[in-house]
Amino acid sequence: MSNDPLLQPYQLKHLTLRNRIMITSHEPAYPENGMPKSRYRAYHVERAKAGVALTMTAGSASVARDSPPVFNNILAWKDEVVGWMKAMVDECHDHGAAVMIQLTHLGRRTRWDKGDWLPVLAPSHEREAAHRAFPKRMEDWDIARVIRDFADAAERMKAAGVDGIELEAYGHLLEQFWSPLTNDLDAPYGGSLENRLRFTFDVLAAIRERCGPDFIVGLRYTGDQGLAGGMGADEGLEVSKRLRDSGLVDFLNVVKGHIDTDPGLTDLIPVQGMPSAPHLDFAGEIRAATGFPTFHAARIPDLATARHAIASGKLDMVGMTRAHLADPHLVRKLVQGREDDIRPCVGANYCLDRIYQGGMAFCLHNAASGREETMPHEIAPAPAPKRITIIGAGPAGMEAARVSAARGHHVTVLEAADRPGGQIRLTALDARRREMISIIDWRLAQCEAKGVSFSFNTFADADRVLETNPDEVIVATGGLPHTEVLSAGNELVVSAWDILAGDVKPGASVLIFDDAGDHAALQAADLISATGAAVEIVTPDRSFAPEVMAMNLVPYMRNLQKRDTTFTVTWRLLSVVREGNRLRATLGSDYGDFRRERLVDQVVVNHGTRPLDELYFALKPLSSNLGEVDYEALATGQVQTVQHNPEARFRLFRIGDAVAARNTHAAIYDALRLCKDL
Repeated sequence: MSNDPLLQPYQLKHLTLRNRIMITSHEPAYPENGMPKSRYRAYHVERAKAGVALTMTAGSASVARDSPPVFNNILAWKDEVVGWMKAMVDECHDHGAAVMIQLTHLGRRTRWDKGDWLPVLAPSHEREAAHRAFPKRMEDWDIARVIRDFADAAERMKAAGVDGIELEAYGHLLEQFWSPLTNDLDAPYGGSLENRLRFTFDVLAAIRERCGPDFIVGLRYTGDQGLAGGMGADEGLEVSKRLRDSGLVDFLNVVKGHIDTDPGLTDLIPVQGMPSAPHLDFAGEIRAATGFPTFHAARIPDLATARHAIASGKLDMVGMTRAHLADPHLVRKLVQGREDDIRPCVGANYCLDRIYQGGMAFCLHNAASGREETMPHEIAPAPAPKRITIIGAGPAGMEAARVSAARGHHVTVLEAADRPGGQIRLTALDARRREMISIIDWRLAQCEAKGVSFSFNTFADADRVLETNPDEVIVATGGLPHTEVLSAGNELVVSAWDILAGDVKPGASVLIFDDAGDHAALQAADLISATGAAVEIVTPDRSFAPEVMAMNLVPYMRNLQKRDTTFTVTWRLLSVVREGNRLRATLGSDYGDFRRERLVDQVVVNHGTRPLDELYFALKPLSSNLGEVDYEALATGQVQTVQHNPEARFRLFRIGDAVAARNTHAAIYDALRLCKDL
């Protein structure tokens, strides 16, 4: 038996959880037609096999037709969900993990033009800023119907064999009844705290009547909204005690804050550059005051923090949800004494930001998460070793080296810089984003453990590559900023990279033309504005930084809005001319023949990168596949077999930004799906 606090079992009612680590309810947006089919099942089973004690499925599974998902959630109001859930539960149980599901009615936190175009519901007409829908103020028959919907959904989940359910309160309909900001009903469901809680207790009582006293039921809720006029900490503690004393609830899953705005959501679920475990002490206070089983998750990315949460008695179960997206084998590696091998969560929040914009949740640097049916988390050895030469040690090249070495190949990496990292190293120069370097550092450690040979300060040409006598050559040379986008004055501008690298000193009055919409422009604006400079960010898009997405945008805005920063959308930089010791920039519009001018002392252009592909094209005619990639095989996780020049000694591939400007996840996914079969 281990003495590690994280590996001690926990008894929740009749359920024995094998350790103290859980995956809290979250929706990775993998359902098909609202059902958790094979992709969804494979995702949770992978983590069950690796030793997690409890995996909670389906963040915000919908209990009612008039709670349409705003992204791809499970539809728990459909009877057909039972069979799909049972298949997942049974397989997770086979591997020793408990399974729960989170049920909710979104209330106003959705849109009327989703699903069946039914009115959004709430206990007032107050609109939620994040989803913008003006709700119908609930009537008595709405309340009665939704209570039945909760009970029906719970009964379906019990039939599916789940170990318990969790009701989602914070931000959703249950909490909308709790908060004076969103409940202006008369008695019996509005007014006093007792009345505002009545709907929740009616829902819980209906579930108990339907599912029995032994069925495990918990609640995920905020103990402090942190909003003027809302439910504060004192009232939140009273709610916690009333939940405990009700006899209807078996555990409390505590959060702190509100999610009706992007900043609120980001404070509740912190991202990169924000403190780790910011609400852990608050959750511990709830546990101490109630003496009741308490769960919590909010940016607990590492085992040291999780261990402290359990050892100090602040929590009974600690949630490590994004950490399990980064490494689903986290618990197994802990048990095996391999903590140093755990792929770190870097807090980039690519996972959550994607689902809030309608995509599937993917980890920025684990391309196998969510793709368990086609991509491996553990790399199988190759039938025979090969010599593999990789040019470039950015995220694409480092992943290619890691996977190839894990296959048992002899890997050589040639890198022009004096250390690995590529664009990631540039990003990590920003103190707020320094965690990004762990993407490279983890891979470097994995490669060194497998004997990968690195040659830094090596500008590789075709002859240098051929000297390595390769069987496979992978060009991962990345790209360089493309700034020649103007009709005149291209020589007068600098790139966002120039600013971030410190190669160019920021000006005092700066125009940033952002035609890529990614982090680079905002990072440059942040750095420049911190010097006291006046900064204007100009974009031809109708919104700025569309590639950065909501939660990652928040830290930038908190810096930029307190400084002399202006955002100008729907205008395009056309030209720049020198005027004395300043620059005159002319802006145009895609909407008509309009012009504006700006007089500044620096113009920064962010227009993505163009591939560094000279080496690739020099090697292409010498390769057996002539550089061709079978996209059907690549997309479906199959082996590359293209051969045009059978006399050639090596095959040639290029990946990441050496092909086209994309992002870190795309570069790593390129490398994984190509190299896993080499």
